[in-house]
Formats: sequence, structure tokens, C-alpha cells
Amino acid sequence: MTDLVPGHGPTDSDLATTGDPIVDPGLPEHLPRPTDVDPHAEKRAERQVAGFFGGSIVLVLLFVVSYFAFDVGDNPDTFLGIGSSTLFLGLTLGGALLFIGIGAIQWSRKLMNDQEIVEQRHPARSSEEDREVTLAALQAGIDDSGIARRPLIRNTLLGALGALGLVAIVPLRDLGPLPGRTLYKTVWREGMRVCNDVSGAPLKPEWIEIGQLVNAEPEIFYNGEPYGQETITGHEQLVAKTKAAIIVVRMEPGDITPAKGREDWGVDGILAYSKICTHVGCPISLWEQQTHHLLCPCHQSTFALADNGKVIFGPAARALPQLPLAVDDEGYLIATSDFTEPVGPSFWERG
Repeated sequence: MTDLVPGHGPTDSDLATTGDPIVDPGLPEHLPRPTDVDPHAEKRAERQVAGFFGGSIVLVLLFVVSYFAFDVGDNPDTFLGIGSSTLFLGLTLGGALLFIGIGAIQWSRKLMNDQEIVEQRHPARSSEEDREVTLAALQAGIDDSGIARRPLIRNTLLGALGALGLVAIVPLRDLGPLPGRTLYKTVWREGMRVCNDVSGAPLKPEWIEIGQLVNAEPEIFYNGEPYGQETITGHEQLVAKTKAAIIVVRMEPGDITPAKGREDWGVDGILAYSKICTHVGCPISLWEQQTHHLLCPCHQSTFALADNGKVIFGPAARALPQLPLAVDDEGYLIATSDFTEPVGPSFWERG
């Protein structure tokens, strides 16, 4: 360790023989700032800090205006050969954050206490007395910042931070339309065949062994004509396949305890459930053959498929929606209807 100022401060031998706080660590003499002695300078500095916070609010509002004002897409607005939307969104958001940072720095440099504090370092948890002293020092720092007695700075800072929330809210518009009741129905219809989700081949009961799990989708994604619709493609197909995804499992019929009204929803121990976890929508297919439990890999929600898909562990609040099954004239597994309840994660509208 070396002295900060020649002739001052402790030596290494001093520190080795004493554990007392350093009386003179060698810091230069403290000099008052203009804002410490001149009330006019203090007020001017306060207005400067508030000006930066206020400027941040203005830039956030300009961010919102830029978001809606400039066209994007096939014929975007440009400025100096650069996409206007991207340019001005970046400049306004960056400027808003910069102004908050500058304002905070000016506040600490010109208005907060600049006295140096020396603190003992401890290798382990401090004593209760030291903790109380530390909390008192923290409270003294809060009091010294003047946030309670400088409402102009406090209010403009809160306004600037609050305005930044618009930056997070406004772009949510790009996520697409509000979901509405989109999870209340899927493409499953009466008579629609159940197909292996990889090969697209329709499934027959005799091809599924006891204890087996098959990931499946409706046949419309592979052959739409039998259902009076063209095969769904592109983005619509991705959305539809996500909602319609199911897992098909086979158990001993005697192990199944169907709920009232679901006695005929399976075929020789074969049941179908939504593949989407009812917690936050993760895809699930971790199948325990012996216990007939299905586990979600995200948060370990566990569903008893032999007991109507009810939740037996984890954060999920609803049982897995079950798809009623039957067999058509050619012996293929088919759905007898769409799901009778919404698929996907739970949300506030549901009972």
C-alpha cells in the first residue's frame, strides 16, 4: 500500500499491527463547491438536472411520434439513405437514456454531499452495530441527496423514468392483434383423422402399443380436401399447428378413470390431450409409462393422463384439455369434435 499524499497515511507495517480505522488515509483537503456556498448556483444546478430529466421525457414522446409517423415495410421512409423509423427510434431512445444518465451524474456531482467516507472492510458478516451504522449512513445519504426537499428534481426524474415505460408499451403493437378468443377453438373437427406429426400418416389403434406416446396433428395440415378446405400454409399453418398439437397415449383400459361424460372419449385405452402446458404454454411430451404421468420440461407441472389430465404437481392451474376420439369406417383414429375448452396457458378470463 502506498500513501496517497507523500508523508501522510499509514504504512504496511502500520496496517499489520493495528486494526483500527485509518484516521488520515491521505486524501487531499476537501474544498467546497460553488453549489455548496452559493444558493444561486445551487438553484441553477437544480434547474440543469431537472432540464435533463425533462428533456428525457420529451425524447420519449418523440420516440412514440416516430414510431407511428414513419412508414416501414415495402416502401419505408428514409433519411440520408437510412430507414427513418429505425434512425429516429434509436436516436430518441438513446437520447432519453443519455439525458437521464447525465442528469443523475450532475445531481451527484453538484448537489449531493461530496465528503469522502472511509469504511472498514470485513471478511464476514458485519456485527449488528456495524449494520445499524451502515443503514444509518444509507439513510443519511438518502436525506443528503435532497430528493425529499427537491421536488423539481424528484418529479422530473420520476416523470422521465415513467415515460420510458412508453418505450416498452408502444412497440407491443408489432406483436400482432390482441388474442381475443383465439385459444377457444382449433382446426379439429368431427371426423378429422389423427396423423403422426412427422410423417403425416393417419394412425390406427393397432399401431400404438401400450405405454407408447405419439405426437400428432390433424390431417388437414397434410391433406385438406376431405374437410372442404385448402391445406393451411405459411404463418397461418404455424399458428394453427401450435394450437392443434396433441399427444396420443395408450394405457390399459382398466387404469383409466374417465370423468362423467368422457366415458367414450378414448379407443381401447388410447387417449389424446393437448400438447400445450396450461401453465405458460410449453410443449410437453415427457411421458412416464408406469405412472401414466406427463411432465412439462419447463416448470415440472405434472398431469395424470389416466385421470382426465388433472394437475398433480407444479404451477399449472388447469388440467390438460382432452380431445375426444373415435374410429372411422376405415379403422383410423378420428376426433369427434374440437376441444371442449380452451387450449394453451391459463389467463385471467377463464374460470
